[in-house]
Amino acid sequence: MLVTAVSFATLAFQSCKSNTDEEVMQKPIAEEASLGSELKDISASDAKVATTNNLMDAFKGESTASAKYLAYSKKAEEEGFHEIALLFATASKSEKIHANNHKAVLEESGQIVAAVTPEFTVKSTKENLQDAIKGEGYEISTMYPEFLTTAKKADNQLAQVSFNYAFKTEQKHKVFYEKALAALESNTVKTLPTVYYICPTCGNTYDTTAPKRCGISMTSSEKFIKIVNLTT
Repeated sequence: MLVTAVSFATLAFQSCKSNTDEEVMQKPIAEEASLGSELKDISASDAKVATTNNLMDAFKGESTASAKYLAYSKKAEEEGFHEIALLFATASKSEKIHANNHKAVLEESGQIVAAVTPEFTVKSTKENLQDAIKGEGYEISTMYPEFLTTAKKADNQLAQVSFNYAFKTEQKHKVFYEKALAALESNTVKTLPTVYYICPTCGNTYDTTAPKRCGISMTSSEKFIKIVNLTT
């Protein structure tokens, strides 16, 4: 789903109005001192250029993740791990939302966004989960915090919103993958969730049940995408 500039600004405002949900747009950016002097000292003009490049990189990364997780889903289903297949399929849709959000911000600024040809390797489900955990870990510990800091320096509010949507969602995805890996290793995969909900605005993901509004974008749950099978 491509989110327009108007909806980005509106949702950002809505999120900042409420602090009752622990997921609502809390300030996710690591202290600039922890990100290195190169980010602290960057000029506003350089930050603007860097933010555009970061959006391009994020679009490519999320597009690749979406395709990769879909392939991982098919592999998990082939290996008899339906619940893990459902998780990967859900994450694939969420990452696509992130990619489209980044693309929308780029196009709003007049950038032409080229299509991405994803490159990845599908291994066993256990290895695929380990790869997913590693990827999400990098995004939440390094990539998105740095991108957010630079976007703030550039005063690019739309980029900050788009990066924050992905940043906070990936934190949840990492936990889902860690639980799935633990279940796989303990032979308890059947205990994993079989229902997921995705916010179409920010990609936020819930398992089993969903709140009345998204804890990140404040989108009504009536608009959530419900995932109960691999063909949803």
